[in-house]
Amino acid sequence: MAERFSVGWAEAAVSDLEAVVEHLAAEDLVAAGRLLDGLERRARTLESLPRRGRVVPELAALHVRGYRELLHGPYRLMYSVEGRRVDVLALLDGRRDLQSVIVERLLRGR
Repeated sequence: MAERFSVGWAEAAVSDLEAVVEHLAAEDLVAAGRLLDGLERRARTLESLPRRGRVVPELAALHVRGYRELLHGPYRLMYSVEGRRVDVLALLDGRRDLQSVIVERLLRGR
């Protein structure tokens, strides 16, 4: 039998997901539901194949290889794998500059 991993969502990733879905729902409730279902399904695929996502390119350029991502439309589902656990850490809009997003989050965290 294939090895199974548990997949959990960090608070920040849940907040990201809620914000994206709420924003889209204001314009198109059906599309928001489809996006939510698609992102949740994509995350569940990590239960069996967590290392299939690419290493986050911007971080790999800095020799940081502990974070991976799956793409879903313009969105980047960023996660880490530790043992048999996968932690979804963030849902990012791929149209935004990752460095700007990280700086914004760090400043907001203060």
